[in-house]
Amino acid sequence: MKAKARQSGMTLTEMTVVILAAALLASLAAPAVRGLLGSFESPGSTRAMISAAMASARAIAAKEHRYAGIRFQKAYDAKLPTVDCPQYMIFIIHDPNLARKDPCDYELPSRLFRAVEGLKPIRLPDSVGVMDLELGSISVPGPLADDVFEPGLKDRILTDTTTFSVVFAPSGKLVIRGVQTRNRDGYPPSELPFPRSYDDVFNKLQEVARGTGMFVQDDDENQGSGLWQELSRSSFIIYETAKFKKAYERGRAYSEYLALLGSKICINPYTGALISESGSQ
Repeated sequence: MKAKARQSGMTLTEMTVVILAAALLASLAAPAVRGLLGSFESPGSTRAMISAAMASARAIAAKEHRYAGIRFQKAYDAKLPTVDCPQYMIFIIHDPNLARKDPCDYELPSRLFRAVEGLKPIRLPDSVGVMDLELGSISVPGPLADDVFEPGLKDRILTDTTTFSVVFAPSGKLVIRGVQTRNRDGYPPSELPFPRSYDDVFNKLQEVARGTGMFVQDDDENQGSGLWQELSRSSFIIYETAKFKKAYERGRAYSEYLALLGSKICINPYTGALISESGSQ
């Protein structure tokens, strides 16, 4: 019995051979694994991710018999420049009950949206971003071009163009309507006499800064930063963050990169499918 027990183990030489073989296989597999992981962060895979989210938003609108959609927005992080903040897709739903009930009410209940409860925001791959190229809440002279990406204004422009919504009616049809996000309690900015909201998705700037929420809601105090109510969109572009950042930091984000991307990705108003401007899916 003792002799058989001694013979069941591996010698040092055999163990060394096994370890070397495993290391060799791992080194050969590493490029393939990196390639596989990279494929999940390509514009094509991001497009598929967005398409699936659009289908889910249409289903929510039909189920709840309310306007619902997808909000694209960068998470707030005071320690990071806007260009480096991660971007997410957030499921939103229309909720007219968020309107303030006071004599100074100036907000239209028809445009108030909040995050869908129970659905976490979906982070887009860090290697790509989504932008609508339209300025909804910042007044600048001329078209979206190099001059508006100059220092002092470009961060606000970037916040505006990477923050937009796509909305579907209860029938499932894409619609263009005003969208203003709000925390689930409907509370406006903190300087007004309203209690705190503990919404962990959209919230007042003060609450997001202290870590309560991920995304700054649309309030009049945030107009200068590019966060304010605007019309929903029917098209967007997908860009590679590394290439965009290089051009962005030179103040040439539009002419050296965005203008060269080609056609936008449009949303079929009846099916929600993503199509290029040429009509191909």
